[in-house]
Amino acid sequence: MVHQQRKADHIRINLEEDVSFPRLTTGLERYRFIHQALPELNLEEIDTGVTLFGRRLRVPLLISSMTGGTEEAEAINLRLAEAAQARGVAMGLGSQRAGLELPHLAYTFQVRRAAPDILLFANLGAVQLNYRYTVDHCRRAVEMIGADGLILHLNPLQEALQADGNWNWSGLLSKIETVCRALPVPVLAKEVGWGISETAARQLVGAGIAALDVAGAGGTSWSEVESHRAPTEARRRLAQAFADWGIPTAEALLAARRGAPALPLLASGGIRTGIEVAKSLALGAEAAGIASPFLKAAAVSTEAVTALMDELAAEIRVVLFAAGARDVNALREPGRLVRVDTRNDDLI
Repeated sequence: MVHQQRKADHIRINLEEDVSFPRLTTGLERYRFIHQALPELNLEEIDTGVTLFGRRLRVPLLISSMTGGTEEAEAINLRLAEAAQARGVAMGLGSQRAGLELPHLAYTFQVRRAAPDILLFANLGAVQLNYRYTVDHCRRAVEMIGADGLILHLNPLQEALQADGNWNWSGLLSKIETVCRALPVPVLAKEVGWGISETAARQLVGAGIAALDVAGAGGTSWSEVESHRAPTEARRRLAQAFADWGIPTAEALLAARRGAPALPLLASGGIRTGIEVAKSLALGAEAAGIASPFLKAAAVSTEAVTALMDELAAEIRVVLFAAGARDVNALREPGRLVRVDTRNDDLI
């Protein structure tokens, strides 16, 4: 029941409260595409598709892992899945701990009936491997939803800020390695909004992780979320002290690329527009994950989610066209994206 209440609190707080970083940004505003006045391209022939784990996405988007374990979460997940199926994007589920420990809640994660063809990721907190979770739990999470891969999410700061959090992160890397070796599907590592450093990327690639979602700072601040559900004033102040903690998304992407040069990267953390998706792709991501805007749309309807996806896809297509890139690979060519000095708008 405690876990269920926590998930219900997280949905409510994200929908009702301002939980953005007070000052820290994604860093993506420091980059700009070089406009091409003569692109020599047909907009209708621009290809926004990418291939991830052998699956073709029509648009390089991932609905980031968010929720599950409550009746409201089931409705949200089904709407997200319906939209993902309709628009050919990938999706991650929220932490499935509730579904494993309370099997009658597994249905809140089971979206294959609405999305039989999408690239779908199961999700567990990596730290649970230090709290009696095993390879079998990971396998059951994948089987529960018919997933194509498993995301192990990394949230040490969030756990440290919770009075009932899981505080023991010692010796976790070797257990992650065991899971990577044992599961028949790819295992991904994902931060939840504070970024992955070069050191962490190097550790994780060494453990056998198949891809990294850097989930950088600049979007939802989970320390702000936790401040809203803190049981005491002291806990609230502790959470608020970390409101601007983390590695901005753009910096996390570059750091992860240095630490894991050959590994597929996903970008998330404060990405809100198709232009920001495109910047992430140009910085080396295979696709970009978005959470909060999709959550708010899914609270309304499936149609609201598909409308948002269409808006993002249109922006991505026009970015490629105006930057002179016929596809996502071309967008990554040197000279397409430049860093600017935001103090005086000069190129660096």
